[in-house]
Amino acid sequence: MAYQTTATAELLTYVREASLRDDVILRELREATAGLPAGEAMQVMAEEGQLLALLVGLTGARSVLEIGTFTGYSTLCMARALPTGGRLVTCDLDERWPGIAAEYWRRAGVEDRIELRLGAATDTLSELLAERGPAGFDLAFIDADKPNYVKYYEASLELVRPGGLVVIDNTLFFGRVAEPEAQDRDTVAVRELNQLLRHDPRVELSMLIMADGITLARKL
Repeated sequence: MAYQTTATAELLTYVREASLRDDVILRELREATAGLPAGEAMQVMAEEGQLLALLVGLTGARSVLEIGTFTGYSTLCMARALPTGGRLVTCDLDERWPGIAAEYWRRAGVEDRIELRLGAATDTLSELLAERGPAGFDLAFIDADKPNYVKYYEASLELVRPGGLVVIDNTLFFGRVAEPEAQDRDTVAVRELNQLLRHDPRVELSMLIMADGITLARKL
């Protein structure tokens, strides 16, 4: 049985040289984010952004929900992958970090595809359900505060259409999910979600050992 290859710095460099399709707007946004407090830890890897764009295309998504905008890198990647007339709704608590994103969305020509909703995400998700009803989105991406991950997943599953995809970031949470002594609130919350997903008959499931753990849940 083959085991996971260790992602050394040299191997990551090779992967980027072999497969990453980058451009100046994406690079500059990553660099701007890296200069923020905890910016590198909080933003998705470039490879993950490219994967998200690929998933938008593979699912034929025209309507995307994102929970957790930060500086809008993943937002930009997914918005670019939408077809003409596609729409992405992204949720964040306030405009502090998404405010950085606006310039890059504009430069990339996708600002008209993106709707930023500010406020507590649990409230925003309830509002979206009232506005659109269930199954109003084709794909959802969850990358926000961990203690609410189960709530975000349940809301996303209701908002995504049958056959749609829920993508969840940080499901390995720096490897802490596999450390029994790690009992902090964030780690416990991620473990709780992972256990729920493992036994959830409503979805098909795959956890990817990539970045900080990416889980794909396809709604049946």
